[in-house]
Amino acid sequence: MKPETLGFFEKVYDVARLIPEGRVTSYGAIAKYLGAVRSARIVGYAMNGSFGKDVPAHRVVNRVGLLSGKHHFEGTNLMQQLLENEGIKVKDNQIQNFEKHFWDPTKELEEFEG
Repeated sequence: MKPETLGFFEKVYDVARLIPEGRVTSYGAIAKYLGAVRSARIVGYAMNGSFGKDVPAHRVVNRVGLLSGKHHFEGTNLMQQLLENEGIKVKDNQIQNFEKHFWDPTKELEEFEG
């Protein structure tokens, strides 16, 4: 992996750590916040590699609220269970009331410095 990719991953983790409990964001929203609008997939790769780094990866979903990364969690429903423990309802791998729970880092955080 290229060193610049690893640096980007750390920036992704820093943003993900700021997602409040009971809220979710999308891969694309993180990418946009970091100034890499077309890099949602790279944010997904970062989330896949985040385990053991104290990153709440369960709070990052796809752009319509689907738990598209759930197969990267241990067990069959761990991602869903973690979200439900925070008060987020999930039905058929879809976050219910997605707009209500959506946290947009571009609106919630100051402009990214780095």
